[in-house]
Amino acid sequence: MATNNAKATIRFSGEDLFVGLSPSGHALPVETDSTLNRAASPMELLMLALGGCAGVDVISILQKKRQQVTDYRIEVNGERRDEHPRAFTRLFVKHIVRGRGVSEKAVADAVELSDKKYCSVAATLRGTAEIIMSYEIIEDDASQ
Repeated sequence: MATNNAKATIRFSGEDLFVGLSPSGHALPVETDSTLNRAASPMELLMLALGGCAGVDVISILQKKRQQVTDYRIEVNGERRDEHPRAFTRLFVKHIVRGRGVSEKAVADAVELSDKKYCSVAATLRGTAEIIMSYEIIEDDASQ
């Protein structure tokens, strides 16, 4: 089995704030005190990672299928345990696709391929949390 190693660095910068440096060199603040609300928390970043990973897959597949997508967003909601560690137990990922004549089958297939085959974040979380994917298609008015 091939192994791709990646290294992230997270540095404490004081007052419950960290700065993460991604393997590709991007800096990102991380907040550990939710009352200060200066940056995303680690659990919020996990939700963003899941949505971003799935979104990259879905939009790429829809573009390859020549779907006329005019807007696309992903909403991720999570349920967490009450006791520590407060891990996610269930994550709801809703893909909202707006476009002209977008095929429901194309969207359903793209979401399923992301969920079951391509999204590394979903594959990583699946052993801990149930991931429920859904989608909504909004038809654009042709006059817009």
